[in-house]
Amino acid sequence: MATLNSAHAKHKSRSPLVFDISRLGRRPGAMLELHETVPSPSRIGLDLIAIERGADLTLDLRLESVSEGVLVTGTVYAPTRGECSRCLTEVTGDVEISLTELFAYPDSATESTTEEDEVGHVIDQTIDLEQSIVDAVGLALPFAPVCSDDCPGLCPQCGVSLSAEPDHQHDVIDPRFAKLAGMFPAEDPDAPEPGAGTS
Repeated sequence: MATLNSAHAKHKSRSPLVFDISRLGRRPGAMLELHETVPSPSRIGLDLIAIERGADLTLDLRLESVSEGVLVTGTVYAPTRGECSRCLTEVTGDVEISLTELFAYPDSATESTTEEDEVGHVIDQTIDLEQSIVDAVGLALPFAPVCSDDCPGLCPQCGVSLSAEPDHQHDVIDPRFAKLAGMFPAEDPDAPEPGAGTS
């Protein structure tokens, strides 16, 4: 079983996730292994958490020639970075996704009977894994990441991190009396008491 080299080794302008499969051939059952670490060509993920552009993508994949195309199976691992959805502090971690993706051969029945975005395509003896990884990572990452399950978030009144200041609090006036409190002048500690100075 041979090991596949990435197409970007020969074509530096290509995405690092485009791979030359010419050595695989179209004989069903032929197989190649892909074990490589490449830089992420773009930020991959969600608004609050993602694989950063340039981060290492560790690919552990098997490419198998089947009658309709190239079947890619295996895993992709990468570090992630983002911010906690509750307190906005930095969150780091990792994500591992499983890929099972068919790339249809040109002029195959699969290519002619499916929509363009339903399956990948073999183009000029290459396959591009980027969109498959983008889709899988988007499903694997949490929509609202947190720094810890019990993160208390931010103070709704002043924005202070409640995990950094666990005793943080504000004196709260009952809203029913807040307007009344504003109708009376604040007491002046230097003012004479009522009746003082009179005989």
